Amino acid sequence: MFRKSPPLRAFQLPIRPPPTNVRPLAHHVQARAYQKIPFGRRPQYSRFQAASNIFHRWAARPTFYRDVGLISVGTGGFYLYNVETVPVSGRRRFNIITPGMEESMGVATVDEVKQQYAGQFLSDHDPRVLQVKKVLERLLPYAEGTGLKDLNWEVHVIDSPEQNAFVAPGGKVFVFTGILPLCGNEDGIAAVLGHEIAHVVAHHSAERMSTAPIIMLLALSLSLFDISFYSSKMLLDLFLSMPASRKHEAEADYIGLMMMAEGCYRPEAAMEFWTRMEKLGQQGPPQILSTHPSNHNREEKIREWLPKAHEKAEASECHATSQY
Repeated sequence: MFRKSPPLRAFQLPIRPPPTNVRPLAHHVQARAYQKIPFGRRPQYSRFQAASNIFHRWAARPTFYRDVGLISVGTGGFYLYNVETVPVSGRRRFNIITPGMEESMGVATVDEVKQQYAGQFLSDHDPRVLQVKKVLERLLPYAEGTGLKDLNWEVHVIDSPEQNAFVAPGGKVFVFTGILPLCGNEDGIAAVLGHEIAHVVAHHSAERMSTAPIIMLLALSLSLFDISFYSSKMLLDLFLSMPASRKHEAEADYIGLMMMAEGCYRPEAAMEFWTRMEKLGQQGPPQILSTHPSNHNREEKIREWLPKAHEKAEASECHATSQY
């Protein structure tokens, strides 16, 4: 998502997430796209010390290793049973949250965003709203082809200088007017919407919610080695959560690029968008300490994927129609 202007401070911390008073899913729902969250201090919660003490008492029991073995077998079976394939990218991942559950958890987020920006929503007849809707309508057939069917898609354009855009589970699209100048034209809008829709296609919010308990259990397990829960969580963020978040962003870039190419938008526009972000950006944390890839790395990956995107464009129905 995107940050505020003026002054145009832009993008290393791409996109400001939905308001901070939004429930937890708000961050999942799409502060993802462009904001970078540095690896820093987080508050330590004393309640986890009690859980750590219980864990140590269990480890002292004579049946501990048998218990661990049984739990490991059961957990492994449960994990394998819930492994699925991400559409388009083909990546295999663990997910226990159904699309219906994901969508229902996003309803409150959508309501709170609407409340937060009440009075700032543009009329459905505003040219900017019509432009975003036009782009969305060209992308939807290819999004629905990945399994996003029977969603009630809505477009909301918020009159705000924030450089931000996100799509909530269930097909609710929010675009801030501050991002439109950075998009430049409909190709640029397609690059942003494609990326955001791709997060919904890949159910990244559901995947994060599915893996959160695993991260918590691993943090508690590390306490056996006299590592505090807080330190364990920081290490797991650094080596698991942040790399997974960067993987999600790269995957959304790829899926969105293929989607916009199939919709007969110029795939180069995605690379040009991140080039503009790079020029506007200020120095952020090193990529290893960030939830997002650097703008430069995103440009380079998109450059690698352009031949595949052109193949998609040439094979698409809209490309065939445009020849007449």
